[in-house]
Amino acid sequence: MPQPDFSAKIGSVELPNCVLTASGTSGYGAELADYFDLSLLGAVVVKSLTWKPWEGNPPPRIYPLRVGMLNNIGLAGVGIENWKRDYLPALMDSGARVVVSIWGQTVEDFAKTASMISALPSAVVAVEVNLSCPNLGDEHKLFAQSPLETAKVLKACATAERPLWAKLTTQVTDISEVGGAAIDCGAEALSVANTIPAMAVDLSRLGTPLTFKPPVSSAGAVFKGGLSGPAVFPVALRAVYELRKSFPDIGIIGVGGVTSAKEACAFLVAGANAVQVGTATFVDPKAPLKVLKGVYKWYRKNHPDY
Repeated sequence: MPQPDFSAKIGSVELPNCVLTASGTSGYGAELADYFDLSLLGAVVVKSLTWKPWEGNPPPRIYPLRVGMLNNIGLAGVGIENWKRDYLPALMDSGARVVVSIWGQTVEDFAKTASMISALPSAVVAVEVNLSCPNLGDEHKLFAQSPLETAKVLKACATAERPLWAKLTTQVTDISEVGGAAIDCGAEALSVANTIPAMAVDLSRLGTPLTFKPPVSSAGAVFKGGLSGPAVFPVALRAVYELRKSFPDIGIIGVGGVTSAKEACAFLVAGANAVQVGTATFVDPKAPLKVLKGVYKWYRKNHPDY
């Protein structure tokens, strides 16, 4: 009996299968190795890093919801050099293929961070350029909301000397326009999509009669953050579909709300080459492996010749 080929080709990057972790949900490296063999996944995408350590936002940083969660981490990170010294060795020892996620407040930040990637070992197979985190404050516009700014960042990241994956947002009028700008400036793949800006409020601030009391502070009555989990899946699915229609040959990674093989397979049907599992790992650290096994099972069920 022939065996199905579950390998994934994302631009020039060839992976043994199509299931990856999502940046920011499984730590800096080998944290999930306590739960399963990381080499079984297509790749591990590490927490977004910039050229220097960054504290991120003050707590509280997580707000659980019935449909997922809000996070307001603010891209806290140890910085590229500390990550290389303290976290990358264990990740390499696990046998995992590594994708580094990078971010910056300015184009110059991205350029400086990217220049530090070229010296990393070959186990780092790609760079995911995080153009779309909504948790840097209201005054910070997302690079991925502008084709021009997206193009500037991708050009600046060429010094990484690794395949570039542009992580986009659905918070745009035409995601294909931004995706096209990323591709034209060097992106081999598009990761779709990041968390969606959202908010929760403290219901105790509802007065009598029913009037809203303005928040005392951003950390008090209002919690702003990025929405992730099952609620965002249909939004990300459509974005993948629209990008695949526009770009038949580009690498596309579906991200958002994958909790089982059902969502993963839906992303693949819509046109993704691979999927990332993120928020589900907060509920079950084995979620990425369970999704991968579920995809195998789904494929064999629907293709009885294998």
